[in-house]
Amino acid sequence: MKCKINRHAAKVLKEMIAREGDTGKLLRVYITHMHGDHAHYDLRFDEPTEFDEMVKTDKDIDILLDTREEFLDGVWIQYYYVPQEGFVITNPVKDRLNHGHHH
Repeated sequence: MKCKINRHAAKVLKEMIAREGDTGKLLRVYITHMHGDHAHYDLRFDEPTEFDEMVKTDKDIDILLDTREEFLDGVWIQYYYVPQEGFVITNPVKDRLNHGHHH
């Protein structure tokens, strides 16, 4: 499975990880709900399960992804400061295959 993180998201995620401390929990991207051909995503700290893959990103941040969810493979975690500060998590591969784009 694959996961990309932009540099702004990496900075914020590293701050979140530092605040969380050494709890044994890792960051997980999960699907909040599906709309047929696309999904909505969020982040949380969680413990790994037997269905997870710990994906190593190019920003030295490990992300848990549930291997049973095909829409998680290829997610892109971005962080923007404008127009509204916050994370935007998409799956460009699935959006492209389904001819849509959703934030």
